[in-house]
Order: sequence, then structure tokens, then C-alpha cells
Amino acid sequence: MIIYRLPLLLLLAVTTPLLAGELSVEAPDDIAKILAPWLPEEGGNQQRLQGQLAEILATEGYFAPDFQFAEVDGGLTLRIDPGPRTTITSVDVTVAGTLEATSRSALIAGWRLPVGQPFRQDDWNDAKQQILADLLAVEYADAKLLDSTASIDTESHSAALQAHYDAGPRYRFGPIRVDGLQNYPPDLIERYNRSVKAGQPYREDRLSALQGTLQATPYFSSVQTTLDREAAEIQADGTAVVPVLVRVRERSPHRVSFGAGASSNTGARVEVNYHTPNLFNHAWSLDSGLRLEQKRQTAYADVFLPPDGRARRNSVGVMAEAADIQGLRTERYAFGAQTVQQRGIVEQRLSLNWEDERRQTDSTPPTSSRALVPNGVWTWRRVDNLLDPRDGSVVQVQIGGGAKAALSDQNFVRLHARFQHYIPLGRVDTLSLRGEIGTTFADSRQRIPQDYLFRTGGAGSVRGYAYQSLGIREGSAIVGGRYLAIASAEATHWLDESWGIAAFIDAGDAVDSWQDVRLAIGYGLGARWRSPAGPIGVDLAYGERNKEVHLHFSLAIPF
Repeated sequence: MIIYRLPLLLLLAVTTPLLAGELSVEAPDDIAKILAPWLPEEGGNQQRLQGQLAEILATEGYFAPDFQFAEVDGGLTLRIDPGPRTTITSVDVTVAGTLEATSRSALIAGWRLPVGQPFRQDDWNDAKQQILADLLAVEYADAKLLDSTASIDTESHSAALQAHYDAGPRYRFGPIRVDGLQNYPPDLIERYNRSVKAGQPYREDRLSALQGTLQATPYFSSVQTTLDREAAEIQADGTAVVPVLVRVRERSPHRVSFGAGASSNTGARVEVNYHTPNLFNHAWSLDSGLRLEQKRQTAYADVFLPPDGRARRNSVGVMAEAADIQGLRTERYAFGAQTVQQRGIVEQRLSLNWEDERRQTDSTPPTSSRALVPNGVWTWRRVDNLLDPRDGSVVQVQIGGGAKAALSDQNFVRLHARFQHYIPLGRVDTLSLRGEIGTTFADSRQRIPQDYLFRTGGAGSVRGYAYQSLGIREGSAIVGGRYLAIASAEATHWLDESWGIAAFIDAGDAVDSWQDVRLAIGYGLGARWRSPAGPIGVDLAYGERNKEVHLHFSLAIPF
């Protein structure tokens, strides 16, 4: 029994005077919890209060409650007996239309409020809408709930339910019609379309998938996909073949943006970007920019082509970069081509890149390295949420290499693998495990560009150490080694929907021989904020090797 005591001025009836004092409510625990949010905190009217509480109990299936008011020690006690709960004694669900007998039977069998279950208004509403939603999601885009009745017998405490649906005609996709194109040919839509094909049965999720895919392209600021019912063609068997109408609004053909920020790895940053989605009027998307950071300066231009007939996304790009990180000064120029294809749950990236790098330290003269590298990256993702996962895994494997016989200064093969696994803890918390290993097979690390060797340390790798401070020491500089190993564990506790705290431990090193591995340990605490782009992390970490504390911040999403 739960008793609530609240200050109250209560009318015993419309014509009775107000009573000052406390209201005590005595009721079974489950009933008291249902009514607690609705009890008044100030004066009220007995009849009005009794009517409101009776309506609330009726939504839970109690249609014959008994309310008793009594004055006790200058206050008022309300004793509530909810009476027997109403249960479902009969269900009559009918679905008219062109459904196959098996589909109709499956729909009715999935009714969510069967005989013997207590009647609740919310459950009744959900059950009615679920069958309608199931019909609308597949071939029956015109399905309707014609009528529904819940007949309540308050004497026998029973409910008889009836729901009558009309599925309407079966729908199939017709041809796609595009409205709003000005600068692009209609076949651009088809190059992105992998979900809606003429002649296929209508599926609501396929129509939504087409809209989402087109909205994610660089060409359109808004996309709406609907069935053009007015142009439907009714077949001899009653099936309606309906064209798909795609309404688009194109983005501006030119866009310039400016930005500023900071990174715990590379320092303060300013940048300017230029974008056009229609380079040379071929629907080629150009992304270019100049980024100036304290430790690195980069100019780049990438051109992305629309998908081809096999859903491959091809691109070419050029880049120039200067960096001064951990005493290693580098200048590099690169260009390359890449093709990306989704193969089931595996994303495949194949590329060919040429790079010319010049590097120098305070204790070594300038040297140059050139490499022409074919490279393959395969990423396998199975997580519950791509931006904010709590359960699942992400695995990435890549292989590349260069040869002296093919425009490279050194023979080498580079292997690199990353793994991240998420384990739910309780209702909202998460344990994240991360591992990384890399090997560059070569006679020597000399004359191999730094991109194909390994340094570590900083946000996203081994916290508690400066960015890329773990590697091979050359005088006062840190350069890349041929081997990499990293392991990490992090537990995140969410305080509410937006903010959380994390505890973590990282270990890793980059060396030139596996015998030299001495894992550098870092551990600490951090804060997490769920931003629209994914969780943002701010971490304070202590590095055991150098006995220093470092502040790191990053976008904490999987690779």
C-alpha cells in the first residue's frame, strides 16, 4: 500500500465548502503509481477529482472503481478500490482486399491484444495501428482502418474487440519520374538507385531508402519520393502499377566555406573550402581546400564521380602537405585514384597512390622518398549505431606496397589491421575494446615515406603521450618504425541522454623490431558529450613512460 500526502483544498461536492489540510490516498501499489502524477497539489472539487481519476483508471481497464472520502484528523483520506480489471474475451479482426490467404492469416495471428489479456487503452490503440502499419509497409499503400469497436461490459468486466480493415489493391513500382532537375540528366537518379525497380512489389522501406540515398548526395538540398497514384495503371488481376515521383531541389552550384578549430594533436586550425557538385557540367563533385594548422599545413583537391553500374564510387585527388611534428619536418606531394564499393556488410576501398616526400630532422640531412603504392582496405561493420555504437564490432584490414621496379625507392609491403568491439553494460553504459597492429616488411625503413611506416601517441591512439611521440628516435626527432602495436579498454557511464564520463587505459608503441617493443602505458578519465555528429570526447591522461599529463579531445566514433 502506498500513501501519498499532499497539501489540498478540496470540495467534497459542488455545494460543499473547501477543506484545508492534507490529502491521503490509500490504494493498491500499482494503482497508486498510476494515479500519482494526476493527484492535485492545490484545492479541488471532489466530484471533478473523482471523475478524472475514474477516467484514468478506465484507460487501464478498471471501469468500476469505488472512491471513499473521509475526514481524518483535520485532513482528508481518499480510499480507492479499483475493482476487477477488464480482460479481453473476444477478438474479431477482418482484413478485406486482395491479400493472399496466408498473408491475411499471418496478420491476424500477429494481433497484439489477444483473448485473456487485460484491456488497456494504449494497448488497444497500438494493436489497431500495428496491423495498419504492416499493411502500409508492404504492397498495400492504400490500406485503411475502416472501423473499430471496443465493447466494454462493466458487469462481467469483459471486453469484446472488433477491427475491420480494407487492404486495397496490391501495388507495384512503376517507372521513376523526376521533377526539379535543371543541371543534371535524369540518369543521375538511376546511378544512385539501388532499391526501387520497376515491376517490383511496393515496399515502404525501399521508397524511404531511395530518398535517403539521394538526400546524402552532394547534388540536392531536398528530396521527396512519393507514389504518383493519379498515374496508376490497374492490371487485369487488380494490381496497381504506380510510377514513383522523385521531387528534388538542387544545391547551389558553388559553395565556399570558412572554418576554425583546434586539435590536441595538431593545434589550432583555420581553413577555407570550395565545393562544386557539377565540375565541367558532368556531375563530378569537387572538394578542395586549404587547411592551416600549427603543426601541419595542407592543400588538397578531390573529384568524386557518381556511382557506376556496379555501384562503385570512383575518385581522384591531389595533395600538398608540410608538417613539423615531434622534430620531424616533412614536405610531401601526392596524387592518386580510388574506387569504393559496398559488398554486403564489407566496404572495399582500392587505390593507387603516388607520393614524393622530403624529410629532415635537426640531426640528419634532407632525404627524399618516392613510392607508387597500390592499396586495398576492407572494413567490416556490424554495430547497432554507426555514430554512437553500444553493441557490435568494426574490423578494418589493409594491405599495400611498393617496388623499386615500379617507381618506388624501396621494396616494401605494409599490413595494418584495426579492431574495435563494443559491449553494453547495463541499460546505457558501454565497454569499448580497441586493438591495432601493423607491420611494414622491408629490408630497411629508409627511403619509405612516413605514411607507410608507424608512429603513435595522442588522441585516437595512446593517450597520455603527445601526438606521434612514440616511434624511432633520430637525434631529437621521432620518426616512423616498421612495427606497431596498440591495445585499449574504455568504460563509459552515461549520466543522462547527453553527458557521460569515461575511464580508460591505453598501451602501445611503434618500433623497428618486435624485440624492441616496450608498451607505453597511458590511463585517465574523460568526459563525453553526444553531439549531432557523434560523441565528442575530452580526456585527461597520464603517461607512465614520460610521467606527463596530456589533455586530448576528439570525435569518439569508430573508424
